[in-house]
Amino acid sequence: MLNIVIFGAPGSGKGTQSERIVEKYGINHISTGDVLRAEIKNGTELGKTAKGYIDQGQLIPDSLMIDILAGVLDSFKDSKGVIFDGFPRTIAQAGALKQMLAERGQEVSVMLDLDVPEDELMTRLIKRGQETGRTDDNEETIKKRLVVYHSQTAPLIDWYKSEGKYQHIQGVGTMEGIFADIVAAIEKL
Repeated sequence: MLNIVIFGAPGSGKGTQSERIVEKYGINHISTGDVLRAEIKNGTELGKTAKGYIDQGQLIPDSLMIDILAGVLDSFKDSKGVIFDGFPRTIAQAGALKQMLAERGQEVSVMLDLDVPEDELMTRLIKRGQETGRTDDNEETIKKRLVVYHSQTAPLIDWYKSEGKYQHIQGVGTMEGIFADIVAAIEKL
């Protein structure tokens, strides 16, 4: 099983590169953002709860996210692996993911860290908001999301380094060049 955590600040290209990884390796993709947006769009109770957190630029509670991910993961039949896009975002979530996978006889194969400078992230996200109409891609919410990322999510880098799963990927350049670096990191496994 090839289980990948794709990591990086909002706007680092996780979704774009995840699509390419899924296509090349034939694994499933779990984007917590997509899952949550679908719940919000469908007006479920989970969606209403999640929307309250997202609108404030906050993270969804861990227990809620693990339950969602376990359900999605268990729905995949004959899977070659999964790419986790947007999860984990805290050390507590990383530990919960490790336990949830272990209960299924699996583990995280690698954590790919897409590293992008903050000014580039802001440019990308504002452009994305203009192109897609995503309401959370505005300057005020982006700044809040980046503060949350640096305070709560960035410490995961050291956690995955201690697990021996960390791979740094320079997230600036051509999409093809970044993907070539990702493939090289995966092929080393």
